[in-house]
Amino acid sequence: MSQIDIGIAESERSSIADALSQLLADSYTLYLKSHNYHWNVTGPHFGALHALFETQYTDLALAVDEIAERIRALGHRAPGSYAEFAARTDVAEATVEATQAMDMVAALATDHQTVARAAARAISVASAAGDEPTAGLATTRQEIHEKAAWMLRSYLE
Repeated sequence: MSQIDIGIAESERSSIADALSQLLADSYTLYLKSHNYHWNVTGPHFGALHALFETQYTDLALAVDEIAERIRALGHRAPGSYAEFAARTDVAEATVEATQAMDMVAALATDHQTVARAAARAISVASAAGDEPTAGLATTRQEIHEKAAWMLRSYLE
């Protein structure tokens, strides 16, 4: 394999890849949970929530690919199994208890905030290393998750 010479030292690329792997695990777990809730939501807000959850999991499906590809561009292996994601994620798995629509909304609002914090950590690590592409990717993800959390919290008011 040829050397990676993008102006970022290997130790910094390793730290960035680690932060991105956390963001990837959290994002994938949130993707799965959002998809689960899309399938299983019921009640008077069914139509709006079914559509909202679909919009969110569709965005996450594209995001996990972008995050994983950035990890690869930095010369590291992207985690890609349920076991790896489960070992890393800070997003709680969907539970049987969250069967009511507003419980789903509350759980997803919390989870989007969790992913926004993971993105903020990735921004910090990337910025310290001068990795603008990763900082930009993570900034976009942070903005998206903060907005999603706000939208979900609005349902609960």
